[in-house]
Amino acid sequence: MTVAKRLLVHGRVQGVGFRFTTCIEAKRLGVSGWVRNRHDGTVEIHAEGAQEAVDELTEWASHGPPNAHVTRLDITATTPENQSGFTERA
Repeated sequence: MTVAKRLLVHGRVQGVGFRFTTCIEAKRLGVSGWVRNRHDGTVEIHAEGAQEAVDELTEWASHGPPNAHVTRLDITATTPENQSGFTERA
């Protein structure tokens, strides 16, 4: 069964390789979706796939790559977009 989550990551999350490493983690876990920087300084992630894999990506996003400093992670269940692969959006 495919689940989907929208993650909104707050803190020092832009300019630290967050999108790049999110793509690597998502691909490693077999999660589909996308990641993008938002104008308000947050990073938004749409993740879909097996429950366990999406949960693992969510856990990873709660701290992100080494240079990030995540202060808050908002998690919302959403509808799968039937993505194939994981991409970085502008």
